[in-house]
Amino acid sequence: MKKIRICNAQINCVVGDIYGNAQKIIDNIQIAKENDVDIISFPELAICGYPPEDLLLNPHFVSENLKALDEVVKSTSGITAVVGFVDQQDGLFNAAAIMNNREIKGIYHKVFLPNYSVFDEGRYFTKGESECLTFEHNDVIFAVNICEDIWYASGPLMRQALGAGAELIINISASPFYTGKRRIRENMLKARATDNLVVLSYTNIVGGQDELIFDGGSMIVGCRGMVLARAKRFVEDLIYADLDIERVVRKRLYSPQRKFEKNIFNFEKDKFKRIEIPTKPRQTEVTRISQTINEPISAVEEIYSALCLGITDYVKKNGFEKVVVGLSGGIDSALTAALTVHALGKHSVIGVTMPSEFSSSATKDDAKKLADNLGIRLITIPINEMYEQYLTNLEEVFEGEEPDTTEENIQARIRGNLLMALSNKFGWLVLSTGNKSEVSVGYCTLYGDMVGGFSVLKDVYKTVVYNLSEFINTKEGKEVIPKSTITREPTAELRKEQKDSDFLPPYDILDQILKLYIEMDYNVEEIVGHGFDEELVKKIMRMVDVNEYKRRQAPPGIKITPKAFGKDRRMPITNIPIDI
Repeated sequence: MKKIRICNAQINCVVGDIYGNAQKIIDNIQIAKENDVDIISFPELAICGYPPEDLLLNPHFVSENLKALDEVVKSTSGITAVVGFVDQQDGLFNAAAIMNNREIKGIYHKVFLPNYSVFDEGRYFTKGESECLTFEHNDVIFAVNICEDIWYASGPLMRQALGAGAELIINISASPFYTGKRRIRENMLKARATDNLVVLSYTNIVGGQDELIFDGGSMIVGCRGMVLARAKRFVEDLIYADLDIERVVRKRLYSPQRKFEKNIFNFEKDKFKRIEIPTKPRQTEVTRISQTINEPISAVEEIYSALCLGITDYVKKNGFEKVVVGLSGGIDSALTAALTVHALGKHSVIGVTMPSEFSSSATKDDAKKLADNLGIRLITIPINEMYEQYLTNLEEVFEGEEPDTTEENIQARIRGNLLMALSNKFGWLVLSTGNKSEVSVGYCTLYGDMVGGFSVLKDVYKTVVYNLSEFINTKEGKEVIPKSTITREPTAELRKEQKDSDFLPPYDILDQILKLYIEMDYNVEEIVGHGFDEELVKKIMRMVDVNEYKRRQAPPGIKITPKAFGKDRRMPITNIPIDI
């Protein structure tokens, strides 16, 4: 009978921790053996972590990755494992090793190398052009491909399933998160499974890597498009499925579409190769294993989970024990602190409030109330005297000049300086608190509130900041972020009676314009066509363009939208813009 038990190992790999990753793979292989698994699959480049970027240009890095793979191979007695690694032949290849009984049975090289958005695989890897490998195990014919290969309807999967007869396709992946990506990904997987009449096993990596979040969401999809098992998201997980491949065989026998397609597609039979993997002997009848289908979560919970995972992995993988957050009494710093406490625990977070003469009693009270609600240590360092000393020292050179944003920015830079002093003295990582709306238009101070080693809200629009704050209070069933912080009109409090609305349109309008321009690449006419004032649109677009120099000097931050600043949206600082 064509039956097989598979396991998808959704693990959190650390880039460069080659032997740590290998040990995690070995440990999960042992768990799979204890559960009578026939085939276990691990994510793309699981040995070295994803994306390794220019570490791939180091020959020692590549050779150590191959040595670690050899250690993994030794653990595969009585089981088949599919493991992502870097293969070195005539060039470097993004590869998957198919191993069984302590030997590599075959190697697949990734064909489609993404070189867009956050991906630079064309910079490092050679395109795979090897023969079409299939494997036969327990009378089941299966094949392996890697990440991007599955996104093309006429790509390797069609050749493997339609040409070579694979009934089970195992795709190992490193697919980064952005809001809405889960539905796009799942719909694509269902389409590939039904179009090719295959069972599709999809194993995605999970974890934070610099600015990228990998959300997992591994799944197994039947040949009729039904999800047979779905992993949790934003955490490590193992999912299992007992597959009856006879259903695939029967479905194919009665499919006129498949017969037609086999006739019109000219597959080169001589390039197909099938490798036999010995059938695993079973001592007794194996009890059917439970198949878990974790349900999707809401969009706001997705973002919340992604940000918490990003904070946790950036802080811990880079060896920090504590972080420090400047608390202004405003909503951005409050949300940053609340997310960080959830991610790291209250004893790992220090809040610092730095009031000036322009700080209202309401914001000072809210900063303290927030710290009390979160249970974190709060340090208070007034900046009045420091600010006055700056003005005194600059009085002669500034003589005859009217006060302007210079004096405002001095306050922000004093605060940034104090946070960095605490970081230097105690080894705390400074988290900057600016959001995407402000960073987009330059409503932030370089070397001031932009100071920090990591920016939690860098890709979070202001309107989403409010949604997340309300979500946290609802989730916790109490007022974590003070209600007054959420309802108060936003202000930088760098001069008397200052409000964000003095400089910016309402955030619900600003964010819509920013999304259309930054993420959709719409021009003035197209954005105005969505009902916005033309002069306002031009003003916002110009503000985005001229503040690239600020964003280039900002700390890295967590990507949660389809197009984030930094690795994703890459604009030159020096350029002559066309008339917008």
